[in-house]
Amino acid sequence: MSASFGERLRAALRARGPLCVGIDPHAALLDAWGLPQDPVGVREFGLRVVDAAAGRVGAVKPQVSFFERFGSRGFAALEDVMSAARAAGLLVVADAKRGDIGTTMAGYAQAWLAPGAPLEADALTVSPYLGGGALAEAITVALPAGKGVFVLAATSNPEGAAVQRGRTDVVGESVALRVARDVIALDAPHGDLGSVGLVIGATIDRADFSLDDATLRTVPLLAPGFGAQGAAPEDLRAGFGTLAGNVLACESRSILSAGPDRIAATIDERAARYQEVMGG
Repeated sequence: MSASFGERLRAALRARGPLCVGIDPHAALLDAWGLPQDPVGVREFGLRVVDAAAGRVGAVKPQVSFFERFGSRGFAALEDVMSAARAAGLLVVADAKRGDIGTTMAGYAQAWLAPGAPLEADALTVSPYLGGGALAEAITVALPAGKGVFVLAATSNPEGAAVQRGRTDVVGESVALRVARDVIALDAPHGDLGSVGLVIGATIDRADFSLDDATLRTVPLLAPGFGAQGAAPEDLRAGFGTLAGNVLACESRSILSAGPDRIAATIDERAARYQEVMGG
C-alpha cells in the first residue's frame, strides 16, 4: 500500500520544516513581476514560484481562483504548475474550497484527487457547511489514493467567526469543534498524523472555537495568516502549542512580493526562521 498523505506530510515537515509557500498570481503581483494579465502570465508566475520553492520547502499552495479567472486556459496553466510542483517533489495543496453533497462532491474529488487527473493535487481544501458528512465522498476518494483534504474549521476572516464559534445542540461544543469531530471520525491515521486535516487561521485564538490540543493531536493543520496577514514564525508555537509540529504555515504575499529575483532567497530566509522556531 502506498504511503498515506499524513505519512508523506510528516516526512516533508521533518525534512523541510513547516513553511508552505502560496502561489497567488493576483493582478498586482503579475504587474510587479512584469508578467502579462493572462494565462501565460499566471503560468509563468506559478512555474517561477515552483522553481524557487523546490528543495527549500515541503509544500506549495496554489490559490485556484487566480488561475480560474482566465477560464479553460487558466486551468491549463494551473495543471502545468501543479504538475511541475509535484514532479519537483513538492506536496501540492490545491486551495479550491470545494464543498457539496453526494455525487457532486465525488466529482470534485475525482477532479482534484484522483491519480492521473489533469488537476491532480496531493490535498484539497474543502468547505463543510453542508454538513461534515457531506465530505465523505471526497474522503472516500482521497484516502485510498494517498491524498488528503483540509477542511475549513476556524478561519481568520472576522465574518466567519459568527458561524464557526456558534454553538451546536451539544453543551460546550462549537460548530468548529463539531466539524473537527465529524471529519476526524472519517479518518484512521496510518501513523502519528492523519490525512484529513483542518484549516485553522494563525491569527485566531483556538480556545474561542473550542479546538483543544487533545482533540486535534493527530490532525494535520493548514494555517493561513503567517506573513503579511500578521502572524510571525515565532507565533507558531505560541498559537498551536503541542500541535505546532502538525502545522503547515502558509505564507504568500510576504514571500511573493520579494519579486522574481529575490523569491528564492526570501524562501530560504523564512524557512530558516521556522526551522529555528521548531528547533531544527
